[in-house]
Amino acid sequence: MEIPVFTVDAFTNVPFKGNPAAVCLMENELEDELYQNIAAEMNLSETAFVTKLKSTDDFCSGGRFSLRWFTPTNEIALCGHATLASAAVLFYKKENTNPVVVFETLSGELQVRQRGESLVMDFPLNKPQLQDYSEFKDLLKAAVGDMPVQEVCYCKTTKKLLVRLADTCDRSDLASLNPVAETLLKSEHSGKVKSLVITIKGSPTSPQGYDFFSRNFAPWNGIPEDPVTGSAHTVLAAYWSEKLGKKKMLAFQCSKRGGELELDLRDNRVDIAGRAVVVLQGTLNL
Repeated sequence: MEIPVFTVDAFTNVPFKGNPAAVCLMENELEDELYQNIAAEMNLSETAFVTKLKSTDDFCSGGRFSLRWFTPTNEIALCGHATLASAAVLFYKKENTNPVVVFETLSGELQVRQRGESLVMDFPLNKPQLQDYSEFKDLLKAAVGDMPVQEVCYCKTTKKLLVRLADTCDRSDLASLNPVAETLLKSEHSGKVKSLVITIKGSPTSPQGYDFFSRNFAPWNGIPEDPVTGSAHTVLAAYWSEKLGKKKMLAFQCSKRGGELELDLRDNRVDIAGRAVVVLQGTLNL
């Protein structure tokens, strides 16, 4: 079996920035164990499997595909950067002729369209709920040490814990955090948390005009730190839209690779826009 495979840097227009994802173009479904083995072999935060729904479909002209995402350790229900990467392969490498491609996923139908040099994903909006600090005090200590925390919220749908640092903290404080993955795992025993999102308010008056910054740690999914996380921004967008009173926002995830996301809220959905660069193309031989 030969499977076309690509590596795509998502949420950036520069190679080796943003978040890399592997994208496999599948003629047919495989056994779950094989998907997982491939994802472990690729060893990126996510490997996406884009599969034809019918044997007569074509990656160049088809408008609807199945899409699944696997980390090196498990399947997940929603991944933004690997969705962006999958659309980039279809639009940029396969020159798909449709203005919009639709992916059937564990999170329902997800649409991606081209807008100039960007790709725009239509994602669900996931609003977090305010939490009592004490329930997560060990995890907070392991994650941010003595930095002041303003609010802690939790999103049951995505199992993401959102930690907002006080406004006295700046981007350099957020970037300096270096939590140990093993310590995070030992500090959370409830099974509720699969991803820890730490965020601060931005400065829209700065030259870049970012409304907020974030980082995302997910050792519970085998990912010590995810460089740029679309799914986290379905939660962050809901949180910061309410705090800032804005529907359109510009966000930056300040991992070492870094990435920029444009957010546009409407009802219970959010458009997440970003750019992507295909940096590797090959064939997986099984």
